[in-house]
Amino acid sequence: MSKAIYIATSEPESGKSIVTLGLMRTLLGKTNKVAYFRPIIENTPDKKIDNHINTVLTHFDLDLTYEDCYAVTGADVINKKANNQEDELIDTIISKYKNLEDRFDFILVEGTDFSGEGLFIELDFNVLIAKNLGIPTIIVSNGKNKTIDEIIGNAHLSYDSFDDKEVTVLALVANKIDQDSREEIDQRLKQVIPASTQVYTIPFIPSLDHPTMKELVEVLDAKVLFGESHLNNQSGSFAVGAMQLRNFLRNIFDNCLVITPGDRADLILGALQANISRNYPKISGIVLTGGILPEEPILKLIEGLSQIVPIISVQSGTFETTNKIGSIRSHIYAENKDKIYTSLESFEKHVNVEEIAEKFSTFNTEGITPRMFQYNLVVRAKKNKKHIVLPEGSDERILRAAIRLVSMQIVEITLLGNQEEIVAQADNLGLLLDLEKIKIIDPVHSDKFDDYVDTLYELRKGKVANRDMAKDLMSDVSYFGTMMVYKGHADGMVSGAVHTTQHTIRPALQFIKTKPGKNIVSSVFFMCLEDRVSVFGDCAINPNPTAEELAEIALSSAESSKAFGIEPKVAMLSYSSGNSGKGEGVNKVREATEIVKRKKPDLKIEGPIQYDAAVDMQVGQAKMPNSEVAGQASVLIFPDLNTGNNTYKAVQRETGALAIGPMLQGLNKPVNDLSRGCTVDDVFNTVIITAIQAQGF
Repeated sequence: MSKAIYIATSEPESGKSIVTLGLMRTLLGKTNKVAYFRPIIENTPDKKIDNHINTVLTHFDLDLTYEDCYAVTGADVINKKANNQEDELIDTIISKYKNLEDRFDFILVEGTDFSGEGLFIELDFNVLIAKNLGIPTIIVSNGKNKTIDEIIGNAHLSYDSFDDKEVTVLALVANKIDQDSREEIDQRLKQVIPASTQVYTIPFIPSLDHPTMKELVEVLDAKVLFGESHLNNQSGSFAVGAMQLRNFLRNIFDNCLVITPGDRADLILGALQANISRNYPKISGIVLTGGILPEEPILKLIEGLSQIVPIISVQSGTFETTNKIGSIRSHIYAENKDKIYTSLESFEKHVNVEEIAEKFSTFNTEGITPRMFQYNLVVRAKKNKKHIVLPEGSDERILRAAIRLVSMQIVEITLLGNQEEIVAQADNLGLLLDLEKIKIIDPVHSDKFDDYVDTLYELRKGKVANRDMAKDLMSDVSYFGTMMVYKGHADGMVSGAVHTTQHTIRPALQFIKTKPGKNIVSSVFFMCLEDRVSVFGDCAINPNPTAEELAEIALSSAESSKAFGIEPKVAMLSYSSGNSGKGEGVNKVREATEIVKRKKPDLKIEGPIQYDAAVDMQVGQAKMPNSEVAGQASVLIFPDLNTGNNTYKAVQRETGALAIGPMLQGLNKPVNDLSRGCTVDDVFNTVIITAIQAQGF
């Protein structure tokens, strides 16, 4: 029987999405199949899909259809209740829930939003649903604009509502709490809520409460004039244009939303100039009121200045527009990654996810899924935060990944390159680059440059002719970044987004060198397939390894597999299985397998074996019935680079698998290479595995 949790709220605008997102990521890191279910969704105009469902399905890529995720609409509830058919409602909800229960290991159920009936009626109906589904609850309360007594009273009342109906309350989360009152609220809640229920407080986060430009467009029925690709910009404070420019500029703060009549060209142009000036904060967007547009020459000038600033036009006047904007209820939606990552970060920071998950997720599933693998990577990296240097600091993918990594507090980051160029690139992309959290070093202007040159010259005497040659080499970002790692000024390096593999790893081979007992550097990819994670090696470094080198690749890959939570079952791949094949290639694999068995007799290994026999249980049992590896191999070692590189790319493209890597093995300190076709996610994942390597496994 599957397990589930019901997320309920006691009032409107509780911000329970932060708990939903946080728990979903936690669950996907711990078990195989997780479903998301909303018993009741709000009626949506024009048959739009429910925002909650769309956000969760899209962000977590769940194997569910939209129709799987809800039972009834608010209109259904009203009609059924009016005709005394409440039992039919509950039956429908249970039926839809049970369909998911048959297919999934865990179901995250999210209650209603308190947008319809009276609060107590709606709360009672949520209690009724949880009771009939037979699942425990997490209650989320809203502390915004409430006294401490009101927060305690509402939370206690909500707890009693579920407890009176014998619905177990696993945790109570007081959300949107004033930071200065958190400690007192936490203590008082623990006095009135039984110790069997965990209590957590999450502070109010202004950025989650501020609407995006996209939300303003929808609510105000606005026309987008410029910057449509940046409508996810979040507004902060308002700057209403009804004064002279010199006074107006004093009212611009970070992520300020400018609201001004469309004929105030001076304020519009002044705001855009301020946005690109380093002496003023960034603005999130401009709202032109009164249905007035600037004249054509002014529009042309604005178009050249707007770049990343969305400018929208509304028909209503300035005062009416400002009031409307002030009353907009902001939501988290699928396209707004910033709000999603902020929510996830806040949840993990203020809620003990392991403690709360232990209460409803004490079961184990066999193997490790891609979601579980990626979740565990992040958790491990955070436990012992490392410092990673990224030499290609001005590349868009590097910048986006770096900001995401730092905002999630996974690693410390140093970017290499010209600071003005990197900051300008971030500005052009609309990225908030916090120079207090992300360090930028220009190698040739670094105070460590001369020391690095001297160190390189000493290490490479006989190879580097003179100090001037060493100076030229150290001016290269790959050499400088590698030297940072060598000297202990960074824990690891990731490069290759714009450089070749040789350019990235040559310095590491020259002076970081291999670990004791390791003769070669090799690589693995973590192939995140639909239902498992496999380790592929070597697919990036060694063109035609000898039997001894192939054995070392297998041993290193098995160590990496185990270090990352995957039980190593090693398949030494060839074009034949067992003793059936003959020839130089298969003999090399057979010899390598014997070397591994001598060096590591307790390691589960099979070879030579064909790919289908290694991964397909039916084929494996038919060809090698007594094998511990056939049909269930987790580490696949390819006989040469040609086979390995083509196979990993074929599997990646044909199955849609995520390939994390290559991760280099055998170096004294971690340096990893990216593909020049890498994505932001590739950079993100490679930095994380580099950080874990730096922890020494």
